[in-house]
Amino acid sequence: MRLASVLTAALVTLATALPAAAEKLSLGQISSYLNAMKTAQGSFTQINDDGTISTGTLSISRPGKMRFDYNPPEKQLVMAGSGTVVVLDRKMGATPETYPLNQTPLSIILAPNVDLTRAGMVTGHSFDGTATVVTAQDPSHPEYGNIQMKFTGNPVELRQWIVNDSNGATTTVVLGGLQKKSLGSSLFDIRSEIAKVKRN
Repeated sequence: MRLASVLTAALVTLATALPAAAEKLSLGQISSYLNAMKTAQGSFTQINDDGTISTGTLSISRPGKMRFDYNPPEKQLVMAGSGTVVVLDRKMGATPETYPLNQTPLSIILAPNVDLTRAGMVTGHSFDGTATVVTAQDPSHPEYGNIQMKFTGNPVELRQWIVNDSNGATTTVVLGGLQKKSLGSSLFDIRSEIAKVKRN
């Protein structure tokens, strides 16, 4: 009896010492997390549709602004702001490519009010034992593609997304950990960056 009591006590102690098991996050929890994110920055690894890999620093200023600074030898800079996504190649004489932000799945993350409970927005909501995976699209324009986001909990954190765009290309971005920090507005000044490219 004494041995059984000791074993029972040990099991109870072990159970209370272990962290709580990960659980599937609700769409409301994830929406609240994204809406609370104002400015954040962190490293990323990008796996492109052709299998090539790029790394760099991601900066976010919600709503509406995002910046991807790629590490050398990449010369590309991707920025979102003023309703536009601009792809800048810092090579001499390169012409910037522009796309409407609302026609890309990234607009879901950068929206002024993220509401993943909106009818038709979420097409997938699952739990893989470690992270919650949510696939979302613009319910009014599913032809613009979708974004599959992966979140861990306690606290909620965005770890990865996969963009499936309107052209059928897939881009995976793995985040090294987004840190909330103050970011100056000049970091997201698209016109200034275009002017730099033209001067070069």
